Amino acid sequence: MIFEKGHFKSSRLQKSIITKFLNESKIFNSRNAYDSKTTVFLSHKHKDLEEIEEATGVIEMLEDLGVKVYIDSMDNKMPDQTTGETAARIKEVIKYCDKFILLATAKAIESYWCNWELGIGDVHKFQRHIAILPIKEKGEYDIEYKGNEYMQIYPHIDYRDGTTNYMNNGGIIPRGYYVVDPKNKEGITYIKELKTWLNK
Repeated sequence: MIFEKGHFKSSRLQKSIITKFLNESKIFNSRNAYDSKTTVFLSHKHKDLEEIEEATGVIEMLEDLGVKVYIDSMDNKMPDQTTGETAARIKEVIKYCDKFILLATAKAIESYWCNWELGIGDVHKFQRHIAILPIKEKGEYDIEYKGNEYMQIYPHIDYRDGTTNYMNNGGIIPRGYYVVDPKNKEGITYIKELKTWLNK
């Protein structure tokens, strides 16, 4: 399943206070970055934060699952202008976060920075700690989604509605979010509950 824009729209926040919420509570503090909570680097196109509430809804979902989310655009240690220091800071945080998730909108897939961050994540997190969160435009068919190639390489986050079955035992897959591995050589995919995947 490729999520359509609006799926993760914030259910708790009014648009008018999203920026305030992010500024107040999404600043990564290196002093407590290594506490017991799993840390997630959320790679995203900055324009997506301005135009849609999707990122906020994703952050809420992840925090409800007990993790700490890092957003570089809200990091008070980032320089005002993009420099080599920016890249160094991002590399440092990706390296020390436990998980890497790409909020894979069309804009993010076309973004030089997001692709660079994914490459850094690939080096430091390896495939088992990376997930793509695919989000297509409203009304777009799954086949038109620009990030299909990413999903053939990296695990992606999916939603099961409680009507599909496991292949091995025929049991019902409970409703919820899952991390789905790319198909292996035998054409089989393995899934894991998102909450389980987010554990360190």
